Amino acid sequence: MPVIAVTGHLDLTPATARAVRAALDDLLTPYPAGELTGVSCLAPGADTLFADAVLARGARLIAVLPGPGHPGPQADADFSRLRAAAHRTVVLPAAVLDDAAYVAANNELLALADELVAVWDGGPGNGPGGTADLVAVARAAGVPVRVVWPPGAGRTGR
Repeated sequence: MPVIAVTGHLDLTPATARAVRAALDDLLTPYPAGELTGVSCLAPGADTLFADAVLARGARLIAVLPGPGHPGPQADADFSRLRAAAHRTVVLPAAVLDDAAYVAANNELLALADELVAVWDGGPGNGPGGTADLVAVARAAGVPVRVVWPPGAGRTGR
């Protein structure tokens, strides 16, 4: 049973979010729903789009959370909905959601994965626990990485 994890940018433009969702749907199409598990940290942006695409296929979702808190008020509805829909939730013990907490969550996510999908513009990262960091860690560990960044895609910078 393939297990595909996701990492990606939080700040996708609305048009990019639509294009990414379509690309994720296409990427997941070859996998029969009963044979696919998706792993996501349920953050806004790429993680949420991927989790929705996994669930839309009828596949299983594993949520990996860095701590008992959640990503913030702007993500409450999606976060709560996806967490409730997850087949399994792994909650790490971080009391503070800092870089170390996100690195730990990424390590857990990667330990579960056969492959990593990165919704990534290919740019340098902003430190430990971010998209570029996880892509580098996955590649160093020999985990296959598929980058999804549709033509014309952009970020809001927020």
